[in-house]
Amino acid sequence: MSTSNPIYRADHYSQPINLPSWLEENASKLVPPVNNQQIWKNSDLICTIVGGPNQRTDFHDDPFEEYFHQFKGNASIIVADRGKFERVHLREGDVFLLPPHVRHSPQRTEEGSLCTVIERNRTDQDIDAFEWYCANCASLVTRVEIQLKSIVDDLPKAFNRFYDASEAARTCPHCSAVHPGRDWARWHAHCQVNFKLS
Repeated sequence: MSTSNPIYRADHYSQPINLPSWLEENASKLVPPVNNQQIWKNSDLICTIVGGPNQRTDFHDDPFEEYFHQFKGNASIIVADRGKFERVHLREGDVFLLPPHVRHSPQRTEEGSLCTVIERNRTDQDIDAFEWYCANCASLVTRVEIQLKSIVDDLPKAFNRFYDASEAARTCPHCSAVHPGRDWARWHAHCQVNFKLS
């Protein structure tokens, strides 16, 4: 994640990885709350495999595009946009390119589902953010900005900053509804009732 040029080993590019073997070796790492594991550690692209199920109520604000290839099972992405939520379905075999800064929350309800996600490495000047929205009125409740160094290590810390916050910090400034924090089922139930997500 540094602005300096990394030193690559020759075998970094010359040795192919057998994906089924890699998945078997890393199966125990595809666990909540983020469910992902990075394939290469020192590349220009962040290439991760993401497994299901997950339970997320956060929305990622990525400064760059994200590429999704849902290669096993089905998933979806909830997009927060202009005071409403919309769902993008990712069915097995689908690929999808998400534009930068689109607030999105990947939803992987199927156990054993797998997706490749590719995004750009960050420089020291790039900022990612995670946002939580009210399921009652879709207003922004909280935004946490981070300098992303490791998807695997940094995301749980960012999530816990919100989930461990006081009830007052999780209260919607627009309608005063309290975000349920880690209670994924309750947030999604309210969201479904209020916004009729298909």
